[in-house]
Amino acid sequence: MKKIQYILAGLLLFGTTAMGQNLVDGLRYSDYRIQGTARSAAMGNAFGALGGDFSSASINPAGLGIYRSNEFVLTPSFGKTTVDANYLNQATNDSKYTIGLPNVGYVSTFGSNQNLGGSVVGLSFGVGYNRLNNFNMKRMIEAQNANSSLLDDFTANANNNVWSDYYEELAWDTDLLIYDEDNDVYFNDIADAGYGQSQRKSFTQKGHIDEFLLSMAANFNHRFYVGATVGIHNVEFKETTSLFENDVNNNIPYFNDYTFNSFLYTTGTGFNIKLGAIYKPTDALRLGLAFHTPTFYRLHDSYDNAMYSYITFDDGSENFEALSPLGDYDYDLTTPMKAIFSAAYVIGKSAIVSVDYEYVDYSTIKLDDGGDGYNFFDENKEIKDAYKAVGNLHVGAEYRLSNAFSLRAGYEHYPSPIRSNYQSANMDTSDALSSTISGGLGFRQGGFFLDVAYKHGLDKNYAEVYSGSDLAKFEITREQLMMTLGFRF
Repeated sequence: MKKIQYILAGLLLFGTTAMGQNLVDGLRYSDYRIQGTARSAAMGNAFGALGGDFSSASINPAGLGIYRSNEFVLTPSFGKTTVDANYLNQATNDSKYTIGLPNVGYVSTFGSNQNLGGSVVGLSFGVGYNRLNNFNMKRMIEAQNANSSLLDDFTANANNNVWSDYYEELAWDTDLLIYDEDNDVYFNDIADAGYGQSQRKSFTQKGHIDEFLLSMAANFNHRFYVGATVGIHNVEFKETTSLFENDVNNNIPYFNDYTFNSFLYTTGTGFNIKLGAIYKPTDALRLGLAFHTPTFYRLHDSYDNAMYSYITFDDGSENFEALSPLGDYDYDLTTPMKAIFSAAYVIGKSAIVSVDYEYVDYSTIKLDDGGDGYNFFDENKEIKDAYKAVGNLHVGAEYRLSNAFSLRAGYEHYPSPIRSNYQSANMDTSDALSSTISGGLGFRQGGFFLDVAYKHGLDKNYAEVYSGSDLAKFEITREQLMMTLGFRF
């Protein structure tokens, strides 16, 4: 069983139906980190009981019932992701800047000057989108004197009669996988010489998950609010990796170097429904409850690999090149349900404290309906064995300096969804975590408002560089500056 650690976006897992469709993909498209408005971001996205913000449509849609007027919001952002990697006790660093538009929304309200009947004193409708995840990132690992090789996996597969046009065939065509006719066995020169080669691997990822939503909420006597959101998700994920192994010390006969490049492009759509309620037992206290159905995705993978080698024979040196076919694969993915329990307390007219607790069971992720009829039985069993239920925490606070200015702060914590008995036996991975601290300020004047937020996130995680390698440790720092321009009318 492969030992993996959270977040594994760059890991190459072999033995699957294609260049993806495994527990890594399941987690990638199920682990949402909303990037809605700047006010919500500054307060740790703890808006399940607060409402009155467009991000509520993706958290607890009952929060739209808090609105008393129409609103339009637009949120551009600028960010940088830095990755510090350590592999075989050797450190590397890489980074990537991103510019995005994680939120656009419009809310229309009815009821302030109309007789809606009964206890209903307001109706709100929302349309727009919130970004649920941002995949943009670059990583690099580099090490000398390696004690294994990607070719080991190809060799083992070949000797077990597992042969793929995307892996073993490429190594065979580039003279990296060798057949010993006398002993009826495959081998590679790197392992045969006892390793010691240098390694360098780069990972480049781009993409996002955006939720386009249609929401409705009702206000009952300004005490009880209910709402619903229909979310349409758009997925785009692109990953390019390049592994270079080189006999820098000239200790390996015949072998000089090779490069193995892989490309994966995933697109798709999905939908879910969110139901929520907020209750105000007193003017100061608000309690929220929301349920998100699973998101039902239909995804499409396009992928290919390429391999290049430089070999020195007894009669001279030669370069080899091999390209895989272009692969395509369709499949379904069902994410976990989510329950959100929220509470907020309004202190007079000057301060707010808010807490959200999200319960998500990642072991219920399910792959299904492969394009060739594949049922993903083994992959779904591995998902159930590897993942567990977690409680994500969001905490936020706001202090009003005056009628025009507010200060905000927030904290988010995402525990690892990996079971403790699924960790590496060769490295202590107990410090894996994901957390974000945030802060910001708001300005309101008449019907115009401007909110600014800064987020500083840190993910510590571990991953194999290739199947069977030592684990590389990644410390991913995400910095994001967001600004929401809003108009109420």
